[in-house]
Amino acid sequence: MNVRPDQLKSVLNKQLYPVYLVSGDEPLQVMETTDLIRSTCREQGYAEREIFEVDASFEWQDFNDEAASMSLFSSQRILDVRIPSGKFGKQGSQAIKQYLENPAQDTVVLITAGKLDKSAKNSAWFKAIDKLGMVIQCWPVDSGHLPAWVRQRFQERGMKPDNEVVDYVCQNVEGNLLAAAQEIDKIYLFVGPGEITFENVSEAITENSRFSVFELVDTALKGDAPRVIKILNSLDVEGVEPLAMIWVLAKEIRLLCLAAADPSSAEYTLKRSGVWGNRMPLFKACLSRHTEKSLRSLLQRCMKIEGVSKGFEEGDANDELRMLCFLLSKGQRRFK
Repeated sequence: MNVRPDQLKSVLNKQLYPVYLVSGDEPLQVMETTDLIRSTCREQGYAEREIFEVDASFEWQDFNDEAASMSLFSSQRILDVRIPSGKFGKQGSQAIKQYLENPAQDTVVLITAGKLDKSAKNSAWFKAIDKLGMVIQCWPVDSGHLPAWVRQRFQERGMKPDNEVVDYVCQNVEGNLLAAAQEIDKIYLFVGPGEITFENVSEAITENSRFSVFELVDTALKGDAPRVIKILNSLDVEGVEPLAMIWVLAKEIRLLCLAAADPSSAEYTLKRSGVWGNRMPLFKACLSRHTEKSLRSLLQRCMKIEGVSKGFEEGDANDELRMLCFLLSKGQRRFK
């Protein structure tokens, strides 16, 4: 079954499939698509997850062994297979095809791959996934469709932008969806929900001289924990809700997770995802303090804070946010 990223949520709500393949070279859509699949699985009891990073030294027998074993901690689990190159190789192709001949009842396999070539899409393993599961291909949004994508993104935040605001965002991001999402989040923080005009946006951005959430994020990436706490206190006094900050923090942490998954190509991943040159040292500094595992842990904290803010979980959102930002600043080594 082949679906677009914007169709995925409605399809996931109907049923879970034994295997999902998410492929493409559009980072934001890949991140959000895989996050949505994982969160939906967790909501349905898939509490255990095994991650397989496929590179030149990867042994597909490890996947075969894990797929054939019983879950130790949960009756349901996710096998999270990541293939940045999009090259499965002979062993990988055979392993996936063999697994899908008799998929485990208690397991969802999530495969995240780079852009697939024509031969891959004609292969037996691809056809097996398409038959038994779901294929989601994430393509860049061209200039003709970008305004509609931007408008939809605004509407998801409860905002109704006029055409001038949509044009402003499109012109400033040059087709980079991650940058567009960040710009929309920034406008939301400055202006809030409802009808949005370019005059609103221009005035808010020009006059806003307070500590911003974006300064908070950059300070945390830099590793300046004392200043992070100072900014958080200022934002708290100004009445900025933790939920508004989490949207921005979670996006940056997801991007860091992508870069940490393959350290050898981290800079390329960051550049492709729209990180400007002047912010690259901040991301590199943060990656030097963290591993993918510690960043995934921080992403889990983001989800908890969102749950607390929305009343789904117990706790103090402000305290949780302070701990999240502190850990992002200090890194994992301090807390071994």
